[in-house]
Amino acid sequence: MMQTAEIYSAEVSIEKQLLSLYFGLNHCKEYRVSTSRFGVGHEVNSFKTPTGKFEIKQKIGDGEPLGRVFEGRKTKGIYNFKDQIKDDLILTRILWLNGLEKHNKNTFDRYIYIHGTNHVNELGKPHSMGCIRMSNEDIIEIYNFLSLGSKVFIRH
Repeated sequence: MMQTAEIYSAEVSIEKQLLSLYFGLNHCKEYRVSTSRFGVGHEVNSFKTPTGKFEIKQKIGDGEPLGRVFEGRKTKGIYNFKDQIKDDLILTRILWLNGLEKHNKNTFDRYIYIHGTNHVNELGKPHSMGCIRMSNEDIIEIYNFLSLGSKVFIRH
């Protein structure tokens, strides 16, 4: 008999550009995301979104305000949401992924995150540089549900 720990996990559908949140086996909610505009892959410097099984290895941004800018995982001010900056900013929270399979074991070293974005108008379309972008309100919500070690599955 299979037993399931009652913890939160997430599944990302690259095809649908959605992140689904689960509590145990129960589907809780879906969020629009944006994965890589360069497609799917695991190669270093490819800017592609990796697939497979992952865990959250680090969480960065506890208690930071909406729109906090991170550069190199350090805080660098607050984003003015009225600005139209083309740069791919990492905002509000970071969930840093670690690959659990042979083909994606370099994910942590590639700095692949789930994070807030300044490009919310691109959510629902592949537009990122490899990471999984979410709205800033949504990343706060899932950040509060997911823990270190929480599982994330990314499928094409």
